[in-house]
Amino acid sequence: MSSHSLELPRRERFADAGAPADVQRVLTLLLAQDGSTTRLCEAVAGGPVELHVLHQDTTSEVPPIVREQLPGHHFIERITFLTAHGQVLMDNLSYIALQGLDAAMEHDLRAGTLPIGHLLARLWVRREPILTPPDLAQRLWSAVGLPDDDATRSYRVMTPDAPRMLICETYRRGMLMHAATQQ
Repeated sequence: MSSHSLELPRRERFADAGAPADVQRVLTLLLAQDGSTTRLCEAVAGGPVELHVLHQDTTSEVPPIVREQLPGHHFIERITFLTAHGQVLMDNLSYIALQGLDAAMEHDLRAGTLPIGHLLARLWVRREPILTPPDLAQRLWSAVGLPDDDATRSYRVMTPDAPRMLICETYRRGMLMHAATQQ
């Protein structure tokens, strides 16, 4: 885990206007997939990715969509990004409902050492896409810089017991890294 420093790694929009059709197809696939985004990042990187935690706190002050989509009144708010080979792969804003959360999962979330995708591997989960509310995307982008509506999606993570998380993520150009950059 890396802690927040004053200088964030350089980010690039996933695709610029006029990007080739194959780049647009890759973005369409990433936005539509409903599996582990962490595992996709690792596949692109050819190995483990680095988790950087910019912000993590327990709060009851959350955007309205969080209260609408998740149970309880207290949440972990977590802003992170994943990198590999010096490139930012994605930025993430997550809200995790503390009500009914397994103690071991809560401990590991608070430790901030593993991407959420690795923690979710312990559970049966389903991802439900939701429209990205502007306040979620803006909260993420104000922390990391560089808005990119076209490469952003949000979803709710469902477990058999209850909805557990609300995640907003923005893919970055690092997801297009060429195999030659992999070590």
